[in-house]
Amino acid sequence: MTTINWNDVLDRISENADELQVTDRFVKPLLNVLGFSIDEWVQQFRTGKGVADFAARKNHDDDKFSVSKINPYLVIEVKGRVAGRAIVNLAEGTPKYKEAKKQITGYILDSKCQTVQWGILTNSTDIQLFRRHGKVVLPATNCMRINKNNIIEIVAKIKKLLDNPPKALTICIYNDKGGVGKTTTTINLAAVLRQEYKKVLVVDFDPQQGDLTDSLGLQEGKVKLSECLVKDSLNVKETIQPFNLKNKAGQLVKVFDVIPSDSGLSKFMRHEYEAQIEKGSARLRDLIDCFVHHYDYILIDAPTNWTLFSKSSVTASDVILMPTEHNNFSSLKNAAKVIQDFLPEVKKLRQDGGPIALPIFFNKHKATEASIKRANAEIHAIITIKKGEDYILDPNLLPYYWPKYKDGNDKTIFCVPEYEVVSTAAFSRKPAAFLHKTAKDYYSKLAREYFLYE
Repeated sequence: MTTINWNDVLDRISENADELQVTDRFVKPLLNVLGFSIDEWVQQFRTGKGVADFAARKNHDDDKFSVSKINPYLVIEVKGRVAGRAIVNLAEGTPKYKEAKKQITGYILDSKCQTVQWGILTNSTDIQLFRRHGKVVLPATNCMRINKNNIIEIVAKIKKLLDNPPKALTICIYNDKGGVGKTTTTINLAAVLRQEYKKVLVVDFDPQQGDLTDSLGLQEGKVKLSECLVKDSLNVKETIQPFNLKNKAGQLVKVFDVIPSDSGLSKFMRHEYEAQIEKGSARLRDLIDCFVHHYDYILIDAPTNWTLFSKSSVTASDVILMPTEHNNFSSLKNAAKVIQDFLPEVKKLRQDGGPIALPIFFNKHKATEASIKRANAEIHAIITIKKGEDYILDPNLLPYYWPKYKDGNDKTIFCVPEYEVVSTAAFSRKPAAFLHKTAKDYYSKLAREYFLYE
């Protein structure tokens, strides 16, 4: 790492620094320390969503990024400590933070930035690193308050992540209501991701039913996940069982990997055994960390109810994908519980900005005009709050229920239609997406809606 006196850097930034001063006195030295030479970054990088203050990537052979300005790796959005006479408070959750986060997310996801993996938001008082995986932008760190005592540690943390990006996106399929098709979603999402040539690991962390393991016809291995939860000496990689299918030539071909549920997990539902798991609900995350540089996607099938197992699954994940049913009002209400209660609890535990929730989708959806009207009425009731004398749609919940609702009335919710082959596929021990083109199309659309570019 390039040596720099960060105390001097911070001393040179005035309390009322505008964006230009933050740019010259903080961001340019930051880029240097992060390992980007002056010909590896450009200012005012134009995207279709606007102009990012900086874009950067390493040079390749004769391709100098400052000249070609293509395929950026990192974008940076800079704010002043003060704009005009107003203090720019970028602390997480503030209006300025939300506005700036939306802005940098738009840059990262722009068509001219498809190679971007990272984004930084800073005003030299606060700084946050964001990561991009496909269509998902998620926090890679908390929004961190900068001071002389922690600046070296903060910069080192950001540099380590930029230099060693995780390959996998870890997805927990969860709703606190049962019967909404979490396991079916997990299996078929894994199947269509594999058909897109992605390397996938599936974790069945249901201690009682283990439906995912059974529906794929798998058995627990010699090393069990339940044992790895309490024994550091065991290699969690040895829990993996391949899910194989025969190709047209009759040869067995691995489709994706599975860590199966096992008979020993259920004992941890009892408090005296749960207490034996060091770090509790954070243990699963530690165990699967060794896989994040090996797979493209890690899918966790979580049980219902907020127990050790569901909390562990959420804690281990980058994003939460929540199946609901348009005629199952408890599933709609419980999604709000996950967003408002469970995720903040886990974020407080993790202290790294994650995980985040994705918008809900309707599963097993057989829509009629009347049923959609009832569902939207229920959602309206769930996300309406009182503000002063008025009732408004809660801006903290609205994006998770009606993500396309802007100034108009677009209440579109993505849906996977009801289809018989999906429910009967388990008898064949194959994902429905491998048995029927229509099922494949449904789940491919799901993958593209949330994770994959077209």
